[in-house]
Amino acid sequence: MADESRKTAAEKAAAAREKFNAKHPDKKKGPGGGPGAKMMPGEKARDFKGTMKTLAKYLAPYKFKLLIVFVCAIASTVFTIISPTILGDATDKVVEGLMGGMGIDFDVLLSILMLLLALYGCSLLFGVIQGWIMADVSQKVIYTLRDRMSVKLDRLPLRYFDTKTHGEIQSRMINDIETVNQTLSVSLTQIITSFTTIIGILIMMLRISFLMTITALVVLPLSMFVIRLVVSKSQKHFRNQQKYLGNVNGHVEEMYTGHDIVKAFNREEESERTFDEFNDKLCESAWKSQFISGMMMPITTFIGNLAYVAVCLLGGYLAIHGRVSIGDIQAFIQYVRNFNQPIAQVANVANQLQSTAAAAERVFELIDEEEEIDLDKEPKTVIAAENVRGRVSFQHIQFGYSQEEPVIKDFSFTAEPGQRVAIVGPTGAGKTTIVKLLMRFYELNGGSINIDGHDIKEFSRENLRNMFGMVLQDTWLNNGTVRENIRYGNRNAADEEVENAAKAAHIHHFIKTHPGGYDMEINEEATNISQGQKQLLTIARAILADTPIMILDEATSSVDTRTESLIQKAMANLMQGRTSFIIAHRLSTIKDADHILVMNHGDIVEQGTHESLLAERGFYSKLYNSQFAE
Repeated sequence: MADESRKTAAEKAAAAREKFNAKHPDKKKGPGGGPGAKMMPGEKARDFKGTMKTLAKYLAPYKFKLLIVFVCAIASTVFTIISPTILGDATDKVVEGLMGGMGIDFDVLLSILMLLLALYGCSLLFGVIQGWIMADVSQKVIYTLRDRMSVKLDRLPLRYFDTKTHGEIQSRMINDIETVNQTLSVSLTQIITSFTTIIGILIMMLRISFLMTITALVVLPLSMFVIRLVVSKSQKHFRNQQKYLGNVNGHVEEMYTGHDIVKAFNREEESERTFDEFNDKLCESAWKSQFISGMMMPITTFIGNLAYVAVCLLGGYLAIHGRVSIGDIQAFIQYVRNFNQPIAQVANVANQLQSTAAAAERVFELIDEEEEIDLDKEPKTVIAAENVRGRVSFQHIQFGYSQEEPVIKDFSFTAEPGQRVAIVGPTGAGKTTIVKLLMRFYELNGGSINIDGHDIKEFSRENLRNMFGMVLQDTWLNNGTVRENIRYGNRNAADEEVENAAKAAHIHHFIKTHPGGYDMEINEEATNISQGQKQLLTIARAILADTPIMILDEATSSVDTRTESLIQKAMANLMQGRTSFIIAHRLSTIKDADHILVMNHGDIVEQGTHESLLAERGFYSKLYNSQFAE
């Protein structure tokens, strides 16, 4: 779009964000929080219960599968919990054989070991079934969420994108969705297995010895206190790590995309200093976070070892007095070792659920955004593009990106079929805004726009936009071949039609001289062709679309003077019999327009032909002559 549109949109977006931030200082967007930020450790949702209920609705169609997962998770955990007791029985048989002098009964020992092997095998089988089903469920839910977000993005009005950065939207589509995916595929089953393991181990420990169980659990509050203390100390460093990681990534991306400008202004050393500053802070915060969080394991292990020592001493005492067997002590020690792990998992999952709720909340916010297109309310009347004559009438148009600041105050004009209408004026006059309103990218605040006597609201947006072909100042090509990019204007066009469009846009020769020809791959950012060549391809795309109304927004701004002259001739043929709106800053390119609208501050200040406007020696004349001033 033209400069004034981008400036206006940016100003409106900034104003909207400032107003939101002023009212909600705790919900600011961008780095450190909000939709544009990466998930931080321990970040919480504003409505945890409501968000989890909404997520549960997406899981509801798979409740039978989730029930199977629940049963398999419990079964797998139960078989794992029973195993130490069976191994303790094997130990008792070995001790009895050696102490009794009768030798070891290997047949009995073998049967016990085979039973133990069968238990491990069953635990593995149920674990595999549980993982397979949960992976299927989680991927289907995530597929549904991604699909709904993708559909939603196609239906959102442009004002939504004016107030959201690309990073904010990408964060919801990628980071937040992946956070939810990790929780669905891993954390849900972890919750089940962890709670089952804790309860099962506790029962088995009590079954062996109540006194030994109490002794082992005495250190549990101390472990929990240490975990909370370590987490509270490391949390701020993890947040700083994410913050400075974002700074490093942002700086590297910025310097990479603008490396020509950096070199042109000799700012390499300044860039290095900035990077070193961010990198030093990242290194410091990462070191502190990793070191402090890394202390959790050895400290909890040390506390756990205290419990082992106490259990061993008490177990030895009880074994001497015949109250427990050696096998029971061995099994009990295994249970004690396994007891702390699920507790740590539960604490980790609880923290993960908070992050998941925050991520899911942002996903649902996007899905619930008000759509531009309400399919139930869209007009059903369809007028084929070939039946459109192209008479476009603007009647007392009023519009502003916000109610307080109108961009267009009272705009009225009628373009007759086949007329070439140029719209000129200084930056911010509202030129491109007129085009956006014409295509219903935004809704009017007042007035109406008619095409062939029909209000544009009588057409569905799809039908309306099929009437227009566009060539914008900002070229856009997707990752694919040259042929595919030109054919974007008409998916059903034959190869011959594609080549004819390229010839009309004077890009055919360049394409044929390239080894790949029309099958040449254009990379993701279209950096393997020049800016002018990109512009020519977009013009070929518009020519192929062959629409009754054409919009040319600085269509030749990126080509040389000779090519521009050729394009003007091709465009003259293309615009023959079609209503055309030409937005231009270089006034020399619109001298042959049938009618010129001169806009300033959202109103038409002058109109007429090139010669008549120059003769008036008014606003247009000053604009035109300023471009040729010596």
